[in-house]
Amino acid sequence: MSGAERIPDEIAFQAINPAAYADDSVHDAFRWLRANNPLGKAELEGVYPFWLVTRHADILEISRQNDLFHSGDMPTTFTTIEGDQMVRKMTGGSPHLVRTLVQMDAPDHPKYRIMTQSWFLPQNIRKLEERIRAIARQHVDHMASLGGECDFVNEIALYYPLRVIMEILGVPPEDEPRMLKLTQELFGAQDPELNRSKSQTMEGPEALAAIQGVIADFFMYFKGITDDRKASPREDLASVIANGQLDGQPINDFEAMSYYVIVATAGHDTTSSSTAGAIWGLCENPGELAKLKADPSLIPGLVDEAIRFTTPVKHFMRSATADTEIGGRKIAKGDWLWLAYPSGNRDEAVFEDPDVFRVDRSPNRHLAFGYGAHLCLGQHLAKMEMRILFEELLPRLESVEFAGEPRRSLANFVSGPKVLPIRYRMT
Repeated sequence: MSGAERIPDEIAFQAINPAAYADDSVHDAFRWLRANNPLGKAELEGVYPFWLVTRHADILEISRQNDLFHSGDMPTTFTTIEGDQMVRKMTGGSPHLVRTLVQMDAPDHPKYRIMTQSWFLPQNIRKLEERIRAIARQHVDHMASLGGECDFVNEIALYYPLRVIMEILGVPPEDEPRMLKLTQELFGAQDPELNRSKSQTMEGPEALAAIQGVIADFFMYFKGITDDRKASPREDLASVIANGQLDGQPINDFEAMSYYVIVATAGHDTTSSSTAGAIWGLCENPGELAKLKADPSLIPGLVDEAIRFTTPVKHFMRSATADTEIGGRKIAKGDWLWLAYPSGNRDEAVFEDPDVFRVDRSPNRHLAFGYGAHLCLGQHLAKMEMRILFEELLPRLESVEFAGEPRRSLANFVSGPKVLPIRYRMT
């Protein structure tokens, strides 16, 4: 490899370090990479070499070409060599502990996606608007009842999208705390306050065993739901998955369970993060709240800007199926690539003043939902949930500010605000 391609180790480490996402310093590394080596190669000890893709245009280009860049041949999220070898030992050769849409390529991916796709189309989720508005109103009323101070993440943002997706899925309200805890343990495996050990940043065998335990708990729970929906289907998404067929045959338990896991986790966690990200942005930029108060038609702009600014999904990995060239770099068959979504979402070539939170940013071509065949299935639902919440909250919210230090979770895959103490006045 030429010296020009190689990313300095300290920059490459910063880009993958969970702590850099918690203190936001990762943006310094991405800014340096976009300016100096936007598609460079990282060669760090203990991990397979990988390309760090930091430009908006290159991320789009790779995401568009699903035959050339696969999701499922190598681990779909970043791991160490040791971690990959352990997973393959556990699974009998597969690099994946679960097999969701995220880990699939054609021909399976489109077949599995179509099973639930209609549930998430704009014309179908519009039917849910009234019910979602009622749930939003309950949460806004709850916020008003808290006396002008709360931890917005742990008292509002975590529970609102959770209630919505669990209702669509068909999980009873009394099981929601369990779903929330398992989701946090899954996505928060690198965070000592969220992972199973609650003691330190777990790594290697310990982290993997914990994640495997979380997945086993999810599987056990959804096995009960599957048996119930096979016996007596209802008008919910769980019934669609439980009775799903592929090429005229029922889908197997492992893939059904994986499907539940992605809906039950990604279906609320990322929306919670972006919702909290919106309040974080308004606390830091009181002028933006004034804009929204003066012109509520900017609420969809707030939603997109909060999603861009927070970018809850930090990366996915792809691997090249043939020799090719991207951004002037020769990519070899089998090469592993890290798509750095937070970097694409702050690319100076696409966004004016990318580090500024602006509710009237237009256009806002953020990449937070991915692109191409793997474009997030739930994007319309997520945006609708956020829009409705802010339509209910903003007319009543007179002011909001930090009431303590906000903190983000430690994770380089999925992360967002973890603690958000706010002081506010509401009518």
